[in-house]
Amino acid sequence: MTPLVSVLLPAFDAASTLAAALASVARQTLADFECIVVDDGSADDTAAIARAQAERDGRFRVERQEHAGIVAALRRGLHHCRGRYVARMDADDLAHRDRLRLQVEWLERHRELAAVGCHVRVFPRAGLQDGFRELERWLGSIVSPLDVRRNALIDCPVVHPSLLLRADALRAVEYREVSWPEDYDLVLRLLASGREIGVVPRRLLCWRDSSARLTRTDPRCSLERITACKASFLAEGLLRASDDYLLWGYGSTGRAMRRALLAHGKRPSNVIEVHPRRLGERIHGAEVVGPEAIADLPRRPLVASVAGAEPRRLIRDHLEKLGWEETRDFVCVA
Repeated sequence: MTPLVSVLLPAFDAASTLAAALASVARQTLADFECIVVDDGSADDTAAIARAQAERDGRFRVERQEHAGIVAALRRGLHHCRGRYVARMDADDLAHRDRLRLQVEWLERHRELAAVGCHVRVFPRAGLQDGFRELERWLGSIVSPLDVRRNALIDCPVVHPSLLLRADALRAVEYREVSWPEDYDLVLRLLASGREIGVVPRRLLCWRDSSARLTRTDPRCSLERITACKASFLAEGLLRASDDYLLWGYGSTGRAMRRALLAHGKRPSNVIEVHPRRLGERIHGAEVVGPEAIADLPRRPLVASVAGAEPRRLIRDHLEKLGWEETRDFVCVA
């Protein structure tokens, strides 16, 4: 029989964590699932652990390929997924026993959504760096499809292995090989296509931090490549119809975004700054003005490229008082 949910789980040299990850899938309170484990040419006991689970539980199936990377493994696994929904899972994470049930219920209640994520708890807690604690808090502040869309260019607003997607929506965009993280790319393309992503506001995934995770080791996850990713989607989205834009902020974040957008032929006509000493200066030909001057400038899309939640809140408040609509007239980028 066709399962309701297909769990798509790629694995590479994951012998130390895979058994626990599979056990967390096996104990789900929603039992109508299959789990497709794609062994991406592991040199350790990953394949043997996956096969042992499949022998114990017929809902688990194992696909093996020569080592080709995460995108190839995801594509191969998706080809074998039969469910109406596809749940992502990584080989080093742990799912709450109610994860699939609650996410399926959410999508069945919210037909307008193409996918739904959930909140996460980063583990192990010992030695957890402040950056990941802050990321965990920020992810926990995102509770609605509007939050997802408004924050999509600050950082990936939903953790990829927390997603449950409608299979037809996932197949419509597919995974692709790009020079930045494939998971962030998928989320941004779903949003760019007009699809909405929701969030179950509960911690339903334990998201492992380790020195071996791809976000720490893969060059595609570098700050430079992620900035290039954001610039690409900005150029094809908010800035598609205009080569000129207003840039709010010229700290390190704003400078990096200006450089990345130049590669797409996009240049700021003005730089918005709150520091009095910069007012009246020119930065690469763009005059620096204060926020109070925005209403008198020619109307152009605005990119607010600043680090920190409080500066973004102040910028949003200022622009909304001017009648500007976020994602239509301006976006926040970090």
